[in-house]
Amino acid sequence: MPYIQNTKRETDEMLKTIGVKSIDELFAAIPDEVKVKGELKMRPAISEMELLAEIEKLATANKGTGEYVSFLGAGAYNHFIPSMIDTISSRGEFLTAYTPYQAESSQGVLQVIFEFQSLIAELCGMDISQASLYDGATAVCEAIFLAKAYAKKRKVVLVSKGIHPETLQTIDTYFTNFDIEIKRIPLEGGTTSESALKAALSDDVICFAFQSPNFFGCVEDGDNLSQMTHETGAYLIASVNPISLGLLKAPGEYDADIACGEGQPLGMPLCYGGPYLGFIAAREKFVRKMPGRIAGATVDTDGNRGFVLTYQTREQHIRR
Repeated sequence: MPYIQNTKRETDEMLKTIGVKSIDELFAAIPDEVKVKGELKMRPAISEMELLAEIEKLATANKGTGEYVSFLGAGAYNHFIPSMIDTISSRGEFLTAYTPYQAESSQGVLQVIFEFQSLIAELCGMDISQASLYDGATAVCEAIFLAKAYAKKRKVVLVSKGIHPETLQTIDTYFTNFDIEIKRIPLEGGTTSESALKAALSDDVICFAFQSPNFFGCVEDGDNLSQMTHETGAYLIASVNPISLGLLKAPGEYDADIACGEGQPLGMPLCYGGPYLGFIAAREKFVRKMPGRIAGATVDTDGNRGFVLTYQTREQHIRR
C-alpha cells in the first residue's frame, strides 16, 4: 500500500529478512556527515482540504494565457481544445494498454497513428509520414540524419539562422561527435540570404534545412531555396508550422524532399513549454530509413480492413 506507513512489526520483518538489526545499520554505508541531524524544519501537518485551499491561493498569483496574450511562446501557442477530444482519445477503441507491436491487440492505436500520418502527409504535400518524434527540434535533427543516409559521401549540412535557436542548439548537440560540418546561413531582411546560400552550396553539401515561417515570423521563398539546393544535388528540408499550411504552400509544392516540424500547434496543451511532439514527412524514396513507427492499412484473413506497423525489424510484423 504506497500511501500507508509501514508498521513497526512490518519494518522488523523486512530488516530480519535482509539480515540487519536496525534502520541505522541498513544505512551505515552512508557517511555520517551527510546524514540529516535532528528533525526537518517542516510545518505541522494539515488536512487535505486545507492543503487544496492553500494551493489554489498560490495558483491565483500566476497569470496564464486565459488572462493575458503571451508573446513568450516562440512556437508554442495556446489553443482551444474541445473537451470531447480527451473523452474520445481515452476510449478503449483507441487507447489500449499494450504497445502497437502486436496488431491484434492494438487496432485502435494503430488506426490513430495511421490517421495522423495521413493528415501530416496531406498537409505537407508528401508521400509518407510516421508516428511522431520527441519534439520539433529533434525532428529536424532526424530529418538531417535521414538525408545523410541517402548522401553518404557528403559531409556538410547547411542550416538557416532563421530556424528556432533552440533547434539550432539541438542540431549542434546531436552532431557534435559526427564527421559532419554544420554551417549556418545568415539572414537578409528577415529571411535566409539567398546569395549566402548559393555561395555555401557545393557538391559536398548533404542538405539545406530552413524554417518557414521562421523564428522571426517571416515566410521563406521555398521555390527559390529549393531550386538552388537541388542544383547541387543536395536535399531540401523544410521545418514548418502545420497550421500555417492551411494558407501557405506545402513543402511538397516547392519540391522539398523532407518536411518536419513541431506538432504542438495542432492542439496540444502548452504544458509549461513542452516537450510536445515532432513529425516528419518525406518523399517515398526515404521510406526504408524513415525514423520511428509507420502504420499501414491492410486486410485480415477474412478480408476486413486492419492496421499494422510496417518496415519494422520485429518478429510480429517483420517487413510487411
